[in-house]
Amino acid sequence: ILVCPVAYNENIKLKRVIERFLKSPMRSRADYCVVDDCSTDGTSEMIRSFAGEGVTTIRHARQCGVGAAIRTAIRHAQQNGYDIIVIMAGNDKDNPDEIPQLVKPILEDGYDLVQGSRYKGAVGSGGDMPLYRKVATRLHPLLMSFFTGAKVTDSTNGFRALRLAIVNDRRMDIDQPWLDAYELEPYLMYKTITLGYKFTEVFVTKVYPPKQQGYTKMKPLLGWWSILKPLFYLGLGIKK
Repeated sequence: ILVCPVAYNENIKLKRVIERFLKSPMRSRADYCVVDDCSTDGTSEMIRSFAGEGVTTIRHARQCGVGAAIRTAIRHAQQNGYDIIVIMAGNDKDNPDEIPQLVKPILEDGYDLVQGSRYKGAVGSGGDMPLYRKVATRLHPLLMSFFTGAKVTDSTNGFRALRLAIVNDRRMDIDQPWLDAYELEPYLMYKTITLGYKFTEVFVTKVYPPKQQGYTKMKPLLGWWSILKPLFYLGLGIKK
């Protein structure tokens, strides 16, 4: 198992992410590699300060986007013989103690993609989420459910576990340039479901940081079109 946070200019928050993982039960069960999307705020140096704790890192030579960073993580995991990759946020919204909940269905029940959902169950847990994000994170899974025919409750949550073998399917082309920003994450979910692989969701928490630290780097219009685009492109047969 390889756990990979992806980050761009998340120095303070990413430091907490790493420290929380090192104290979690998963430290003895998984390797840890941070994909740094060419940070310029000291993030890269901060990550390297944990090298003695077994934390490794891959740094992009230029900023490529979150999708490109996830692709780098997946390809690195495949090349180094891992079976499962866990992708999580680099901004301290995800709880590393919940990683076992994501990998258990893969290890024990043969699932291929396990999506973390803050809305799974009767009571959601979105933390102090801005109103526009509450609306958007409810709308996107409705569209994902419509286009894939599967019930999805949280398709924009970046906390998930993936069986790496499915990415070898030639019908799932993660190397397409149009997937470099936020498109790759919904693309992976859409293709996993529609190609007949086993998909499920498990409840996870999602805690937003204090407002002064910044909710997200996603730009409201361009960012949300980026995560909506794969649904329409794939659903309408414009892209494969």
